[in-house]
Amino acid sequence: MTGVLVTGGTGKTGSALAELLRGNGVPVRVAGRNPSAGDPDAVRFDWGDPATHPAALRGMDRVFLVPPTNTVDPMPLVEPFLAEAERLGVPRVVLLGSAIVLLNAPGALELAARVRARPGWSVLRASGFMQNFLSTHPLGERIRRHGEIRTAAGDGRVGWIDARDIAAAASALLADPGVEPGDQRDHLLTGPKALSYRDAAAILTARTGRPVRVVHIGTDEQAANYRAAGMPAEFAAALAAVEDGIRAGREDQVSTAVLDLTGRPPLPFAEFVQDHVTEWANIGLPAG
Repeated sequence: MTGVLVTGGTGKTGSALAELLRGNGVPVRVAGRNPSAGDPDAVRFDWGDPATHPAALRGMDRVFLVPPTNTVDPMPLVEPFLAEAERLGVPRVVLLGSAIVLLNAPGALELAARVRARPGWSVLRASGFMQNFLSTHPLGERIRRHGEIRTAAGDGRVGWIDARDIAAAASALLADPGVEPGDQRDHLLTGPKALSYRDAAAILTARTGRPVRVVHIGTDEQAANYRAAGMPAEFAAALAAVEDGIRAGREDQVSTAVLDLTGRPPLPFAEFVQDHVTEWANIGLPAG
């Protein structure tokens, strides 16, 4: 059997990618810590258990690699997997990396460099996910409960991208085993326009009919918010520090990579909000 191993296959991007690939008749193996009993192509996979890696990789000639989350250094966990992929001669790996680099966390950069160094392997550097504004993320949960965005990013802008567009870009690189990614092994993925949190709040307000305000806070307070949401302290501090970079303009970038890879432009934030508008129907209203 050949096909695509999708790690993080039940996540925002992995699930969308698996659906796209299957819709195009591509064999898919969905890897996850708790595989679905109803999916014959699901396999148990745990970054912390290298014994699960060979079975997940066996027979696959393409891999969508979603590194472990909530850590400043994914390399110790991912290294055994990459070594096994190399041992098995997997010709193509597409890494879901990030355009937004955590400070004092060189592990993510090391991982991306390791993937780029292999012929046929490539990196998708995705900007901030539009899905962060949904209630499954601390940002979105704050919007739903309190009708506010608390940020240390000031009026800095981010090229927010829909996870479905990331999946479409990944599918373009993974769907056909005969299509080589060429010399370009790094793809910056963004939405069509960079937006500040104030811009996003205005769009949410206009589309949902419920007011969403922006509250400017300091980086330390933001780190405390992330810790309260259950993130490890070191990761929470690094993630909060990203907002200093946003405020300084380091994430104000837009690319044409989604269009170049898929043949269609990425979804604007206003259309993303419209697609999910019912999820914000009760913004700021008491539960019950």
